[in-house]
Amino acid sequence: MPVELKYIELENFKSYKGFRKLGPLFNFMAVIGPNGSGKSNFMDAISFVMGEKTSSLRVRKLADLIHGASVGRPVANRASVSAIFTLDDGEQKSFTRSIIGSSAEHRINAEVVSSATYLKELEQLGINVNAKNFLVFQGAVENIAMKNPKERTALFEEISGSGALKKEYDRLKEEMIQAEENTQFTYQKKKNINLERKEAKMEKEEAEKYKKLQDNLADRQIELQLFKLFHNERQIKENGEEINARRKDIEKIEKKKEKSEEKLKEVKKEQGKSQREFTKVDSEIREKENAIQRKRPAFIKAKEKSSHLQKKVEGAKKSLKQAGKAYESHKSDVEELETELRAAERRKEEYDAITATESESQGRDLKLEGSQIKEYQKLKEKAAKESARYMAELDSKNREHKSVQDRLDTEVRKKSEIDSKQKTKGHELEEAQKRLEKLTEHINMSESQLEEQQRVFNDLQGNVGCSKDRIKELECDLEAVASELGDARVDKHEETRRKKKQEIVENFKRVFPGVYDRLINMSQPIHKKYNVAITKQLGRYMEAIVVDTEVTARECIRYLKDQMLEPETFLPLDYIQAKPLKERLRNITNPKGVKLLYDVLRYDPPDIKKAVLFVTNNALVCESPDDAMKVAYELEDGQRYDY
Repeated sequence: MPVELKYIELENFKSYKGFRKLGPLFNFMAVIGPNGSGKSNFMDAISFVMGEKTSSLRVRKLADLIHGASVGRPVANRASVSAIFTLDDGEQKSFTRSIIGSSAEHRINAEVVSSATYLKELEQLGINVNAKNFLVFQGAVENIAMKNPKERTALFEEISGSGALKKEYDRLKEEMIQAEENTQFTYQKKKNINLERKEAKMEKEEAEKYKKLQDNLADRQIELQLFKLFHNERQIKENGEEINARRKDIEKIEKKKEKSEEKLKEVKKEQGKSQREFTKVDSEIREKENAIQRKRPAFIKAKEKSSHLQKKVEGAKKSLKQAGKAYESHKSDVEELETELRAAERRKEEYDAITATESESQGRDLKLEGSQIKEYQKLKEKAAKESARYMAELDSKNREHKSVQDRLDTEVRKKSEIDSKQKTKGHELEEAQKRLEKLTEHINMSESQLEEQQRVFNDLQGNVGCSKDRIKELECDLEAVASELGDARVDKHEETRRKKKQEIVENFKRVFPGVYDRLINMSQPIHKKYNVAITKQLGRYMEAIVVDTEVTARECIRYLKDQMLEPETFLPLDYIQAKPLKERLRNITNPKGVKLLYDVLRYDPPDIKKAVLFVTNNALVCESPDDAMKVAYELEDGQRYDY
């Protein structure tokens, strides 16, 4: 009998007030009811007791799940939901998740447990809160159907629990790859050993063939040396004659070269003189330009000030014109007032005369009546006031006219000064421009002269260059003749192949810090006569790449595979087994000139010593094949050289 959910017990959970027990539940049930009857809260209760997060229960915080909290007035300080399951053996197991204040509590069969234990016990019943396999919400089916294959696979892995095995799968896959690499490395090593065996067999066959040809070689060498001697004597004679002829040509060219150098010195002197003159002229030009630039702000400022004063003069002229009009108007007013004043004085005098006449004619003292005297005094005062007022107005108009005239005179004087300064600056600017034109003309002439001298100099230099090229050609010919008399040089690898291989090494150095270089690039013979012996002994290890560890070698091999490049031979310093040097081989005195190959090989850096010992392998280098045979089979102590 499978595990079944039988009852859901709720206490003050969301819309369920108090204690409610829902059930028994069956394998297939339908929950129906109108809006607001609690269907969604019932689903939230199941999600809550199964360990769902608060954010998925349509609330902001855990305390909002308590009944009445949504309206701000919770009826209790705690809430709980219990799920009662019927197990396979018929026993019941209760899971309770409670809310106390703002914290949660988990119980299994009324025993308080941790959240992790609670979820683990639910997983044993087949309920995985991470996979959410206990409840399918609205829209979840459509969402799953819209997932891409990758997302759907991840969902199935999460539901089935296979995602927990992904790390173990990746680890085992990495171990498998590592095992494949080890196998490949071992195979490569075995392949190299087989190649070494084949090379050793071929060397043995070559030694036997060499021994057979050794007898015939001496006669052929004598014939060859005689032929070379005859040919070299003839070639030396011809080359001597050619060298003498070319020496005479060189002497002629040297004399011509000396004359050209003397002429070149004279041209250089003229060029230096012209250059100094050009520098002096250029300095003068810069000084004048700087002076013009220094005076330019003052000129601009004076120009602006002149414009401003011009405007002020125009305004003053307008003010003067208006003042003139006002003056004329005031002048007429004054004249009228003066006329009236004179008329009033004249009338007063007439009145006084009449009065005096009447008094005399009557022959008695005339005494004016009080009212007449008062009237007379009023008229007199009025006349005096009018006269004073007219005089005050006249003085005011005169002062105003004088002030306007003074301002006008000042502005006219300033305008004349600005005009004078402007004319002076204009003359200075014209002089500076004329000076600049003269300097520019002088510069152009100097440049043309300099170009002409430079052309002559280039011609002379070309003649000298031709002479030098001829000398170099003769020297090359001499070197070629000398090289024909020397030893033949050892052939080198093709340039394109060398560059390609070097690029691979440089890529390794950039990507992997433990890569040194190719062995051939880090080791050189102390003398070129050992080239053939070193090339023969090193064999395929000449192009081998020296690395610090076996791990670095594996990474380089993986890189070659990824880039689909040709295979390379690697010498890991921590993996190769080098034989120690046999000091007794350094004490061989008969035959002379026998040396350890290690001693005639110069290498850098010192860290690659182990790799050099590995490839040299106590090999000896001799002066001749006979010496080699003697060292191999006829040592005085009767021992083999490689003992």
